[in-house]
Amino acid sequence: MSEAVLQWFGEAAVSALILIGAFFLLVGSYALAKLPDTMRRLHGPTKAATLGIGSLLIASMFYFLFAHGHLSFHELLITIFLFLTPPVTALMVAKAHILRDQNRRGELPATGRSIGWATLDPPPEPQRQTSPPATPRS
Repeated sequence: MSEAVLQWFGEAAVSALILIGAFFLLVGSYALAKLPDTMRRLHGPTKAATLGIGSLLIASMFYFLFAHGHLSFHELLITIFLFLTPPVTALMVAKAHILRDQNRRGELPATGRSIGWATLDPPPEPQRQTSPPATPRS
């Protein structure tokens, strides 16, 4: 392939990633603004916006690769960090919301086990196994 064709493919890939990222950011922002309660609002920023920022950072990596000839690892590290932290943050916000909103605890679905929700119920006591007394061997 000629260099012009390769550069065109690079620009097309960067443009596509920017458009995809902008779409996901728009969807995540809309979800944050329009969804009715805290538990539903968690999904917009943690899912869609994370994909949007990740797509923009990968587009930035490709731009520096195609335009300047070197790969930037800063964007890769930021992308990895962004994909790891929002799920943990959403989990902590969801647990805090469940613990603070006592009126809505009854609306939680059943866990399907004899144990309740780990956030609300204390852990079960471990069952002690009784083993038969050891018999001496002759």
